[in-house]
Amino acid sequence: MASYTGVGSYPGTEPDEAVRTVFGELPELPHLPELPERGAGADMIGRTGGMLVDLPLELHASGWRVAQRPGRDLQRAQSHLSRDLDALEEHSQEFAGTLKIQVAGAWTLAAAIELRSGDKLLADTGAVADLAASHIEGVLAHVGEVRKRVPGAELLVQVDEPSLPAVLTGAVPTASGYGRLPAPDRVAVEARLRELFTALGEAGAVPMAHCCAADVPLDLLRRSGARAVSLDATLIGRALDEDIGVAVESGVGLFTGVVASAGGILSDPAANVDPVRELWNRVGFAPELLSRAVVVTPTCGLGPAGPDHARAALTACRQAARVLHDEPRR
Repeated sequence: MASYTGVGSYPGTEPDEAVRTVFGELPELPHLPELPERGAGADMIGRTGGMLVDLPLELHASGWRVAQRPGRDLQRAQSHLSRDLDALEEHSQEFAGTLKIQVAGAWTLAAAIELRSGDKLLADTGAVADLAASHIEGVLAHVGEVRKRVPGAELLVQVDEPSLPAVLTGAVPTASGYGRLPAPDRVAVEARLRELFTALGEAGAVPMAHCCAADVPLDLLRRSGARAVSLDATLIGRALDEDIGVAVESGVGLFTGVVASAGGILSDPAANVDPVRELWNRVGFAPELLSRAVVVTPTCGLGPAGPDHARAALTACRQAARVLHDEPRR
């Protein structure tokens, strides 16, 4: 049957309630929910920043910045994650299946974190190299910790890279906001991604990439070793058809955001998956391949939604996945 899951963020501030809900609503493919409403340290950058090894961060008015030593901001981020893992361990007893966890990618971190000088870390190639090494070490330690808490799970590690298109096109603003940082060499970008994806694979986890931009660099992510890619199916256009076709033929799974994380949710499950069916028709794949290649998710941004909307979105994903599973048999 076609699977369904969440992207990562979830409303609320109580990890116990969030994990219990996710495991109840997404029994086939649960994920460790992120609760950004808790504030600093629970946000995407701060959460993964707390995993970095020998690269402490602190919070400034302009955002996260490299610090001389660990402080309260870092402790807060690590405390949030520790509570999340405690809740995960409690509600995943005897779980055996695929479990998804999420971390911010190194390029998105580099585009967001400032050096002590105030410049974006992305502006310094040496700092980017240090960040990438620290990031891999920290992410692998996190994978090991989750595996200890949920020993029966096969881990799917979603690397969130929402800023990757801006990095590749030289659209990341400078610290002043008046300029733009030059794009790094695409070969270097791919190499850094491949290092992380390879390390995850060697650690026994399945590497996955997530980018919700309309211009998601799907081919680069595939070449870098991502075994699945999560994207917003309501945003992508025909320009990506060929890359999607190559990815699916290469065995890369597609996590397709189709259910609205904000606003109204379509009551007709078939209507929710129209973007996926239209894509499939354009690419020319057999309908029966849908249930093997596609996982249905909400679109990005479920964190600020109300609890009722979040549950309704997950229910809609389950119903949409059933449509994709049953439709080829009609």
